[in-house]
Amino acid sequence: MQTEVVLCLGGNKGDREKLLFRAIECLNDHFQLLRVSKIYETAAWGGVAKGDFLNQLAIISTGLDPEDVLDILQEIELDLGRKREDPWGDRTMDIDILYFGDRLIQNDRLSIPHPYIADRRFVLIPLADLMPDHKHPISGKTTLEMLQACADPSEVWVYKK
Repeated sequence: MQTEVVLCLGGNKGDREKLLFRAIECLNDHFQLLRVSKIYETAAWGGVAKGDFLNQLAIISTGLDPEDVLDILQEIELDLGRKREDPWGDRTMDIDILYFGDRLIQNDRLSIPHPYIADRRFVLIPLADLMPDHKHPISGKTTLEMLQACADPSEVWVYKK
């Protein structure tokens, strides 16, 4: 059985645009790539990282279990130069699972849906492009409702070379 999985990709180190394109290619090598959002740029979130991030969402289809998907995503991050030194710091590529179909998962490795979806404009804006009426499985709010209620003051803009 195939499941639609929503992923958030982002990075602020190296050739950010090239790394996003390469990450999408890698996703397409491992999964069925269904849709991708526009690329967005935003200032670093959380106060530790330096430099603006490029972010993009991708929706994939897979028959794998969430843990197996996570293993592949972490391999892609590693191949693209990700170092896991500071969880809020600079990175070449970060790929987070936002939604895994309608599954709810909470364990040492995974929290699905991602616990910070409603708090981050850089996630909600591209998510609104792809899935404006999608309902969060816990809060029941649509993406647009979460975006309207989001207190994150960060500016998010469409990336232009």
